[in-house]
Amino acid sequence: MATKIRLQRGGRKGYAFYSIVIADARAPRDGKFTEKIGTYNPNTNPATVDLNFERALYWVETGAQPTDTARNILKGEGVYLMKHLRGGVKKGAFDEQAAQAKFDAWKTDKVNGLNALREKTAQAKKEAAAKELEAEKKVNEAIAKKVAEKKAAAAAAKAEAEAAAAPAEEEAPAEA
Repeated sequence: MATKIRLQRGGRKGYAFYSIVIADARAPRDGKFTEKIGTYNPNTNPATVDLNFERALYWVETGAQPTDTARNILKGEGVYLMKHLRGGVKKGAFDEQAAQAKFDAWKTDKVNGLNALREKTAQAKKEAAAKELEAEKKVNEAIAKKVAEKKAAAAAAKAEAEAAAAPAEEEAPAEA
């Protein structure tokens, strides 16, 4: 039986959510599967992957063929790196502790990179919000200036009208 590591679609329309499963190569995408080894949510930024690392490594080492997307997910989680390191241990290139140390160094570097990406995204959002606020303040100041000018012009016109009406009123009683 040829086994595949593939994604099984779930979620609602327009909001896909996938399970990472081990299935027979002949089974349909959302059909019967042997084992569920994780989930993949592409809707978050960065995409969220919850993977049973040991089981995924077991299936990769036993010859399960992943689809392209599943392979990219497994590479991103370090399953293929660990398979490579275990191969080096079997050949005697280095021991198990050295392999684990290399894997841990890779994992911490990856986590630091993801944290830096999250911080950069958060900082960009803050800067965009600050720029938007400044632009809104400028627009509000311009509107307030126009309103003040209109009020000043209306007050000046009213004062002019009152000034023109006042001499006419003073003259009228004098004539009478």
